[in-house]
Amino acid sequence: MKIAVIGAGNGGQAIAGYLAMQNYKVALYDIDECKINELKQFGGIRLEGCINGFGRLNRITTDIAETLQDAEIVMVTTIANAHKTVAQSIAPYVVDGQVIILNPGRTCGALVFKQALVEAGCTARFYLAEAQTLVYACRIVQNGTVNIIGVKDEVLLSALPSHDTDHVLRKINPLYPSFTKTTNVLRTSLENIGAMFHPCVLLFNAATIERNEVFWFYRDMTEQVASFIERFDAERLAVGRAYGLDLLGVKEWIKFAYKDTVGETLCERMRNNPAYHDIKSPSSIFTRQLTEDIPTGVLPIMELGRVAGVKTPLMESMIHICEALLCQDLRSNGRNLKNLGLVGKNKQEILNYITHEA
Repeated sequence: MKIAVIGAGNGGQAIAGYLAMQNYKVALYDIDECKINELKQFGGIRLEGCINGFGRLNRITTDIAETLQDAEIVMVTTIANAHKTVAQSIAPYVVDGQVIILNPGRTCGALVFKQALVEAGCTARFYLAEAQTLVYACRIVQNGTVNIIGVKDEVLLSALPSHDTDHVLRKINPLYPSFTKTTNVLRTSLENIGAMFHPCVLLFNAATIERNEVFWFYRDMTEQVASFIERFDAERLAVGRAYGLDLLGVKEWIKFAYKDTVGETLCERMRNNPAYHDIKSPSSIFTRQLTEDIPTGVLPIMELGRVAGVKTPLMESMIHICEALLCQDLRSNGRNLKNLGLVGKNKQEILNYITHEA
């Protein structure tokens, strides 16, 4: 089986290296020519940490057409802000039967991706799914070497539309048994836990980051910040209930994803999670934890809440404050209802669309 991996960042290199170690034919793509040329010299990816070994890649390229050629499964591992561009670039080369998985979709990634494919003229019968999170907690040590800090025991996955989920799982579970079926893409989207953690930690540590003072992103968390995150997260849970979903709260999710984590409170679990132990703070406030997690995470949750009549004052405040802090518009090109293709749809119409019609 041939697998295409699009995006040679932390997750992309980890997935490509692991699958190559399992003797799959893997093509790794990235737009960064310097990165790709260096990886070509190595011939593959070395993994260390929880997984150790070297995966020799079948193809390392900046050519998207040859990346997708003969690929049964396409693993998209780019940042969420790039989903639309990636969909547009692969549209001419997608063929009937290909399985495309967003790792992860963040919030409503599959909706953005499918709309972009269709608008770009793709007429193939493909299968599109999104994962709730990346299967690995990992960091690139240097280009071509990835430290696997942790491997999640379970990762929720749903197709768009959801009646395709069983087919996608039959294809991907031999590679990754941790992918688990869930209700629909609203479940994977609204379980975007990173969008709950990242902006809150960044905002309350903005001055520390700007002073270039390094801290441990998760294990330096305080009880009061953890308490705020739970209140922030309560709005996400309320949006989920409005759409008939009983979502995991942030505290419960940590135990779901990392079963060996100990602690009673959210703060204790964040401090004690070995997969998060060595993750340091970013070097700038202009980081994906704001520039990606706000427009592709917090914003669409708030927008879905608005359709369902759920008030989300903390999310709305977070967006306003971060826009002012960064001096950036995080809404216009973010995942608002227009960009999700959901303008004019009520709650039931959205549910029907993601289940049957998409």
